[in-house]
Amino acid sequence: MEGYPQKQYSGPVKRWVQTMDLRYKPELIAEYRRRHSEGQIWPEILQGIKDCGLLEMEIYILGTRLVMICEAPADLDWDAAMAQMAAGPRQSEWEDFMAEFQQCEPGQKSEEKWQMMERMFHLY
Repeated sequence: MEGYPQKQYSGPVKRWVQTMDLRYKPELIAEYRRRHSEGQIWPEILQGIKDCGLLEMEIYILGTRLVMICEAPADLDWDAAMAQMAAGPRQSEWEDFMAEFQQCEPGQKSEEKWQMMERMFHLY
């Protein structure tokens, strides 16, 4: 495996890592992957991610486990950015659209579904 290229930014950035589980049904996982493929994510959702100040967002999958990595300028207020994204066009509709695949309660917002991970080790 080759790894994944990372962008370089002119200023300092922070990283947030979150996790969530999908329901254990191979057909649902396949459809979740499809809905996150290029050209399938609603343009309003992609624009909302950019508008709230995130520089990058990646989602990794292993079985039913998702890990999302977000990078933003070091001075980003995470809670304010997530509130802005949540209020964006079609965001709550997108959350409902994705909920059938996720281990979550109906009507939960993104910040309720995605659990923040704690970094327990790093080496630079």
